[in-house]
Amino acid sequence: MSITENEFKVLAALNGGNVASQRDLAAAAGVSLGTANRSHRALAEASLVAGFELTEAGRATLEPYKVENAIIMAAGLSSRFAPISYEKPKGLLKVRGEVLVERQIKQLQEAGITDITVVVGYKKEYFFYLEDAFGVSIVVNPEYASRNNNSTLKVVEHRLGNTYVCSSDDYFTRNPFEPYVWKAYYAAAYAEGPTREWCIKTSTRARDRIAGVTVGGADAWYMIGHVYFDRTFSRRFAEILDDEYDLPQTADKLWEEIYLDHARELDMRMRRYEPGVIFEFDSLDEVRAFDPHFLENLDSEVFDNITRTLGCAKSEIHDVYPLKQGLTNLSCHFRTSDGEYVYRHPGIGTENLVDRAAEVKAQEAARELGLDSTFIFEDPTRGWKVSRFIPRCRHLDPHDDAQLARAMRTAARLHAADVSVERAFDFYAEGKRYESLLLLARGSIDVPGYHEMAADAQRVKELADADGAPACLTHNDFFHLNFLIDGDDGLSLIDWEYAGMADYASDFGTFTVCCELTDEEAHRALAHYFGRTPTPAEVRHNFAYVALAGWCWYVWALVKEAEGDFVGEWLYIYYNYAKRYLGEVLRLYEEAA
Repeated sequence: MSITENEFKVLAALNGGNVASQRDLAAAAGVSLGTANRSHRALAEASLVAGFELTEAGRATLEPYKVENAIIMAAGLSSRFAPISYEKPKGLLKVRGEVLVERQIKQLQEAGITDITVVVGYKKEYFFYLEDAFGVSIVVNPEYASRNNNSTLKVVEHRLGNTYVCSSDDYFTRNPFEPYVWKAYYAAAYAEGPTREWCIKTSTRARDRIAGVTVGGADAWYMIGHVYFDRTFSRRFAEILDDEYDLPQTADKLWEEIYLDHARELDMRMRRYEPGVIFEFDSLDEVRAFDPHFLENLDSEVFDNITRTLGCAKSEIHDVYPLKQGLTNLSCHFRTSDGEYVYRHPGIGTENLVDRAAEVKAQEAARELGLDSTFIFEDPTRGWKVSRFIPRCRHLDPHDDAQLARAMRTAARLHAADVSVERAFDFYAEGKRYESLLLLARGSIDVPGYHEMAADAQRVKELADADGAPACLTHNDFFHLNFLIDGDDGLSLIDWEYAGMADYASDFGTFTVCCELTDEEAHRALAHYFGRTPTPAEVRHNFAYVALAGWCWYVWALVKEAEGDFVGEWLYIYYNYAKRYLGEVLRLYEEAA
């Protein structure tokens, strides 16, 4: 038979036992005494209860509301929790003496929910011990890095029924889980004043039914913590997920966004929780506010590296947040009483791409030459680095002639330095390496005009080598975004990962292509570099490296596109510089012959 929500609450309370009076019943059901009396009377008249005990019919009526299982989402990168998340998943952090995901598993089990699945992805092997320790199931999400959390629910959609859906890194001061639940819901807390959270809009027709959200608001209930799917919700949501999963626009969506797109047909309620019950930690400072001893008790190599390098205590480190991540590294900002800093954590596989010893030597030289004021220390073996953070800095404008001159003078000072490193760099060799990767990805290279361009690049390389230009220390990622200008107009050239011994013209080639200089700007830049009008031989040699840089990065862009990445207009930009200057440079060499 059908029952009302209040009758369900009374049935669930009686099923839990320890009810000896109507007042006990009202307290256990979370309803008023009058509501408890009326609901109890209706249940008794329907023969679902006898006194304060459930009948067989009562237990059968309650059974469809029984929670079947729980899904704990633990696949994500938790990039906002850098740098700790560089070392281990956020759900495995110990807060107030307990590992977050372990505490949540225990709370589920205390509520009688023993069928628990943990979906893992990032650093998945760190979670495997939970199988033996707590009897949970582990499911691997192979798409955790390329999609949002909708992929986590996709890999377990066949397990969705009457299901709690939880995040591994939530902390509940009071156990929020129950063995029986009335209807699908999303946990909510109240924000007094302004908030940037997802604020819930409810239906005017159905009490507490979620109709939509606004991102940000004030004096509002907002989404936080765990979610409950009932069977009806799970069945329809899985159908929608199947229908929309392969759409390009779905990949970056949170599962909540997919749900909200269909909120009219998916009945989910808002469930209010008192302040201080549910905690989600979006930053290191937030978890420290909750657990003041968190950092002191944290086993973290990253923080050990920072404290050794700067001579500070862990307790001094605050204002930690991730910075924009690069192609090869992860970086975060932090502050101590002495200033602001950046911690760089090397990305996976960079040990095979970057000669860290050469990078360290180049950075030390740059610091001594006054070219980089940010560098403090880098571990030449592990590749982690501590640098000064420049607040409110700006990038160099390569189209401003005064700043263009400044960049070229920086290159000239670097190239004149009596410094050498073990690493060599060569645009043509790099381009041929990318070409081999392109062949692996495509099987053959059938891009119209490619082979003719590659032959021209080989000829330009041979001619440039015949010039006999000296090799020197070059930056090799020399373009405007790697120049930082502080509030006092001080300039620092950063990111020395590709520094090596190369033809001096390599930096001019990179700068011209990656800053998209016009031909006129490039000739002015060359004059600034030499401090005079360059000779014809110097012009053709330097523009040979514009051609080679364009060709190298064009082949790189072809590789990235073949691998499924999108490089956008840069593919054409690199192609255009290669096409234009390969032909121009060959003409200049022919005229000089």
